[in-house]
Amino acid sequence: MRCYLHAFLLCVLLSLLSLLYVFSQLASTLEDADGWAAGQHGVPDRSGHESGRLLRKMPGLAGLRDREDSRRSGSSVKNHSDERSHLAVVACGPRLEETLTMLKSAVLFSKKPLHFYIFAEEELHNNFRDALASWPRTVQAKFNFTVYPITFPEDNAKEWKKLFKPCASQRLFLPLILKEVDSLLYVDTDILFLQPVEDIWALLSQFNSSQLAAMAPEHEEPRIGWYNRFARHPYYGKTGINSGVMLMNMTRLREKFFKNDMTAASLQWEEILMPLLQKYKLNITWGDQDLLNIIFHQNPESLYVFPCQWNYRPDHCIYGSNCKQAEEEGVFILHGNRGVYHDDKQPAFRAVYEAIQKYPFGENMEASLLQPLEASLQTTTHTYCGRASHLFTKRLKQSIMSVQQDATKRR
Repeated sequence: MRCYLHAFLLCVLLSLLSLLYVFSQLASTLEDADGWAAGQHGVPDRSGHESGRLLRKMPGLAGLRDREDSRRSGSSVKNHSDERSHLAVVACGPRLEETLTMLKSAVLFSKKPLHFYIFAEEELHNNFRDALASWPRTVQAKFNFTVYPITFPEDNAKEWKKLFKPCASQRLFLPLILKEVDSLLYVDTDILFLQPVEDIWALLSQFNSSQLAAMAPEHEEPRIGWYNRFARHPYYGKTGINSGVMLMNMTRLREKFFKNDMTAASLQWEEILMPLLQKYKLNITWGDQDLLNIIFHQNPESLYVFPCQWNYRPDHCIYGSNCKQAEEEGVFILHGNRGVYHDDKQPAFRAVYEAIQKYPFGENMEASLLQPLEASLQTTTHTYCGRASHLFTKRLKQSIMSVQQDATKRR
């Protein structure tokens, strides 16, 4: 009997020691993440307009504050009079001009002020500052910007930087670096806004009490979907999600304890990223986007899914139109992934990019942007996306008309 009792007590002791080890590892991970984030807080080069200004917690669209406050939980965002939309982008390698064109599209059609958070390699910092400083003063008055270095947790910096594309996984750490920013819209460099940024920013007010991020599906048509046919890891919903346009309530994201398949304990954002990479790094193809799919597969209640016209890619037209919302309302945000702005594979996408890139600030938008674009699109009808290109200009026309009407009123 004593032998059984001794064996039982030994098992209990070993179990307690195992639990203590697990919790000590989690605590160590949290301390490392906090130390890294705290170290980065004072590092960013806060150049640009209002340099050195304290970043305050910002709400979603101010005009929808009352609805927003009634829907949000205990971590609800405080009211502020600032109506800025906060836009982040990560640029590495030969992405300077593409990023500037994206920022240009944001400024052209937005009526409310913007703040840009530009994460870039050190050698690109002065290029960004000089380019944005060269824009007309009337344009510069519409935005502030802050340039940051690319930073990852020191222990695993090389692994994170090489994940998928150079620096792409930086977006995973934005909530830990920009700790004083409440909400943020992250976009890839190959994004073009065809309507005001504040329109997608307003979707923050539609989050329910559990939602903390918003993205579009990776595919609308499962027969051509990637995740449902090839993924070797969990993914969100039927066809996965695309992280090229990602709207975040970062306050909630930092506070959330996420369910996971690594431990019975729920983990916070800074705790979950590295263990997740270590578990799945041999099974993921699209880097940080795959990690986001895994996280929201296990926490589906935390994701708000917006329609495909907010993240319209070649996959939505390459085999024929399959984004119904864009067919009804037009494309809101164009996403030229796979380098289609710079080759001849999808000339309709390239035409939109070049029209915005070449448009001279201050010129009549209808004559100097829309009409040349429509002429270029007429030459792309030999492709499926070219035949759907009227969807590219449907919302763009409305945006241009609205901007010109406002300009007329101010005269």
